[in-house]
Amino acid sequence: MSITINGIAAPAPTDARVSLLDYLREHLSLHGTKKGCDQGACGACTVLADGERILSCLALTVQYEGREITTIEGLESEAGLHPLQQAFIEHDGFQCGYCTPGQICSAIGMSAEARRGVPSHVTQDLTATIALNHDELRERMSGNLCRCGAYNGIVAAIAENCRAEDEQQEAAE
Repeated sequence: MSITINGIAAPAPTDARVSLLDYLREHLSLHGTKKGCDQGACGACTVLADGERILSCLALTVQYEGREITTIEGLESEAGLHPLQQAFIEHDGFQCGYCTPGQICSAIGMSAEARRGVPSHVTQDLTATIALNHDELRERMSGNLCRCGAYNGIVAAIAENCRAEDEQQEAAE
């Protein structure tokens, strides 16, 4: 069995106890995904599994056999940076950059959750389309910590990207 990482099939590890985080970093040399707390509390290790955000330090690699894992390295396309990566640059959404890969992967997953209508703790109207306002964004991203305190830039970058996605979706309809 194999696991697909950033569009490329990779053999599953022989040791069933290897976390997805350690597999990415130590076996595949994908160092963009960071090891922060190694306990699922900081979000630095966030990656996408079939488009859903997960904490790779809490996931065993064997759980994701046959699935598609996307890391920060897999977001860039031939056209260049992912729009959210570019927005982080434009809005100074990072200082040291350590948490940035997890923030970006989490924001992509979070945006998809909101588009599907998944409520958060602060969602007021469960029957309406979820508006990713300041409070929604902060609540939904609360599992990703930034020790440098770049939250204003992070929220601004995510908000800009979500607005652009909404405009693209409206234009397509």
